[in-house]
Amino acid sequence: MSRKKDKKNKVQHQSPPPKKVKKKRIRSPFFESVKHYTTSPRVHFIIGLIVGLFTIYIGIAVLSFFFTGKADQSIVNALTPSELILKKDGLGIVRNWAGIRGAYLAEIIINEWFGIPSMLLIFFLGSIGFRMMRLCRIHLLRRFLICSIATIWSSLLLSFVFSGAKDLLFYRVGGLNGDLLCDFLIKNIGHIGVVILLLAIFVIMMIFLNKNFVPYIQDKLSFGKVGRQVLVSCTDEDEDEPEPYDDEEEEDEDSSEAVTSAVSDSDLEPFVVQVATGTDDDKPYDHLSELGTYDPRLDLSRYVFPDIGLLKKYDQPDKQVDMEEQTENKNRIKKTLEDFGINIVSIKATVGPTITLYEVVPDKGVRISRIKNLEDDIALSLAALGIRIIAPMPGKGTIGIEVPNKNPQIVSMESVVSSRKFVESKYELPIVLGRTITNDVFMFDLTKMPHLLVAGATGQGKSVGLNAIITSLLYKKHPAELKFVLIDPKMVEFNIYEDIERHYLAKLPEMDHAIITDFSNVIDTLKSLCKEMDDRYDLLMNAHVRNITEYNSKFINRNLNPEKGHRFMPYIVVIIDEFGDLIMTAGKEIEMPIARIAQKARAVGIHMIIATQRPSANIITGVIKANFPARVGFKVSSMIDSRTILDTPGANKLVGRGDLLFSQGNELTRVQCALINTEEIEGIVKFIGDQPGFESAYQLPEVLDEGADGGTKAVDMTNLDSQFEDAARLIVTQQQGSTSLIQRRFSIGYNRAGRLMDQIEAAGIVGPIEAGKVRQVLVQDLDHLEQILNRLRS
Repeated sequence: MSRKKDKKNKVQHQSPPPKKVKKKRIRSPFFESVKHYTTSPRVHFIIGLIVGLFTIYIGIAVLSFFFTGKADQSIVNALTPSELILKKDGLGIVRNWAGIRGAYLAEIIINEWFGIPSMLLIFFLGSIGFRMMRLCRIHLLRRFLICSIATIWSSLLLSFVFSGAKDLLFYRVGGLNGDLLCDFLIKNIGHIGVVILLLAIFVIMMIFLNKNFVPYIQDKLSFGKVGRQVLVSCTDEDEDEPEPYDDEEEEDEDSSEAVTSAVSDSDLEPFVVQVATGTDDDKPYDHLSELGTYDPRLDLSRYVFPDIGLLKKYDQPDKQVDMEEQTENKNRIKKTLEDFGINIVSIKATVGPTITLYEVVPDKGVRISRIKNLEDDIALSLAALGIRIIAPMPGKGTIGIEVPNKNPQIVSMESVVSSRKFVESKYELPIVLGRTITNDVFMFDLTKMPHLLVAGATGQGKSVGLNAIITSLLYKKHPAELKFVLIDPKMVEFNIYEDIERHYLAKLPEMDHAIITDFSNVIDTLKSLCKEMDDRYDLLMNAHVRNITEYNSKFINRNLNPEKGHRFMPYIVVIIDEFGDLIMTAGKEIEMPIARIAQKARAVGIHMIIATQRPSANIITGVIKANFPARVGFKVSSMIDSRTILDTPGANKLVGRGDLLFSQGNELTRVQCALINTEEIEGIVKFIGDQPGFESAYQLPEVLDEGADGGTKAVDMTNLDSQFEDAARLIVTQQQGSTSLIQRRFSIGYNRAGRLMDQIEAAGIVGPIEAGKVRQVLVQDLDHLEQILNRLRS
């Protein structure tokens, strides 16, 4: 014991071994300055900028390669890297936009690397530059792996797909590496093996790129609707049916064990929960097979579309511009150009209903600007009302000269509505305007525009164009699928459509007439449309869809419950004639709701068409132009007005009488608008109006004045309007709670009439506002009304 104790004490008192002292490295000031320099944010930004600019340079070289590579290939292939680096002159002249060295880099990147997919590597190089400049946060390793794998896979795919077309192109679509890899795989695993390999790599890439890909595939392949129905039926059988026999029960247990061994509980759980807790909005009706799909046309199932015979067919000979006129114009154009020292190679004519297009091919070395500057001289030599020069023609190597015909033809509405193109159109909102310069029917889908700006001087066909738009839609859309909001400050353009109010028109509940002419009603209607837009967006959000097409499809298939507020949504087309008068009167009060509708309403099926005969900058403001990309320009008096409408001259050179330019983006199309007169419109309206319609016009939601509390507390009953009692007697006598009725009978403004209606509501004479309905009159006779008035007087 004593020895152990002594040994223990010896160990305790033994001093610990001395620690090794690490010698500090003495860093050179030079290395410290280098480290500080390389870690500086400014240095990183400069390096990133250089990398980014180099990426842009390579991108331009590669892009140019697809257009100029064939011509440059012989020069580039003859170069060596040493010559490219050391020699400055005598390398040859190439067409590549990035010069000889850009052409050489593009040749290597496309042909020697991975073909077209090599651009993914260029994209990664640009990502490095952006990352170093700290313009964005990028995981470079992840992006490198994605770009590398995607490049190899795409290169193999393109080489495999275009393996039989190598001789048709001057470059390798999949690059040299892609071709070598493709040949190797085909020799070893065959074409079927390559297809399977490509598909497998694609699936693996999608699994790592998208975490929802595996559940999606499981849902589609094994746990789709059938799987969910099986799960539901199994739970129902377990609750309602008696126990099975013992041997069957054993078989079920074996099969259930096999299933659980293949699929874990965590995989099955989401689908079981989805079936058990699905919302009513997403569940279809229980007896879908019995109900069938919903038919929005059922309420007016006997509705008949207007007959084509209601449109006038003009008895005019289908004569084109005779050859004598064509030859004469060709000679005059050629002579005028030659007089100014401009030679042309050829000239040909394309005859339209009102305009003939002469396409000129100038001689080599002729500047286009010289021909454009001779526009007035050519018009003088042809003795034409006005010509338009298109230099150059889009997609062609020619210069177009549009010359009015001496004997223009009438393009009838009947000819375009009965055309095969319009009849067989599958557009959601098809609009046919007339015929192009090549005599083709011109039409477009309003839902793709999605809004339209129409402008032109007085008497140049603007109103006829609006009627053509309305007529197009009346011939293609059922009343249950389309509603119009017609705003007519001039009071004379749209009143002809009054008789189709119960079929196609929409209005506020308290308005007596669907054609909106009063200024205050215009503001309320635009606010109501904003409210309708917001309500529709709420329905789209609850239905988990993105646009009206998906929503209506889901509703028609009875996947949405009407008891939850869902309904079939018709398209609403808002047409405003003489927009300039409204802007001059109200300005921002009109402009802002229009801009809001134009910005957001496309997805919920609300589209706007505004027209004005004053195409000035204070009418067609920047806000309006930004939200109306599709524009129709009729003849205007000046180039400034043309630029205001179309952002380019040309409308000032039109001949009038329906001659128009249609602009969408950067494309201009010259169209002769179809003619439809008042008699034809009256016939169509009468044909529709004589048929059974809905009980009333489509009711837009009523919007309370801003700042109102929505209750009677906001109404001061101690200071009643002087017309209060007379207005109350009018409401009870007529049994109609209408603000516009008060406004019209007492010749007062809409705001005062609205305050009167608020006081009448607070007195308990009429009920509150209900969405889509008129106010209910609560007092049935004048005796009861007098009792209320006596109580208020006291």
